[in-house]
Amino acid sequence: MSWFIEVLKKYAVFSGRARRKEYWMFVLFATIIYAVFLVISLVAKQPLIVFVPIVAFLLPGLAVTARRLHDTGRSGWWILFQFVPLAGPITLFVFSLLDGEPGDNKYGPNPKLAPAHV
Repeated sequence: MSWFIEVLKKYAVFSGRARRKEYWMFVLFATIIYAVFLVISLVAKQPLIVFVPIVAFLLPGLAVTARRLHDTGRSGWWILFQFVPLAGPITLFVFSLLDGEPGDNKYGPNPKLAPAHV
């Protein structure tokens, strides 16, 4: 949960690097929260409720994705590649699975060498 909170604290930070763990923990918790809102919207028969987490997590999601791409040595502009049908989302998914570059790169120091979150 601390990884998710950390991403929310850096909701508009597009510089630096993000570890795979930070990225995937954000995706996991955002998906769980989205599912909860989906159930609530179905039970309450209010379909607009489901857009609350989508809007709330849009900017932090873009920021952590850009930082994740930076960790693999790619520009954050690769996010736009998701609009290419089929190939775009698959390519970004593969990039998010790749290990980050060892050592420092042009986007900053290796986040694996930073102190662990408690």
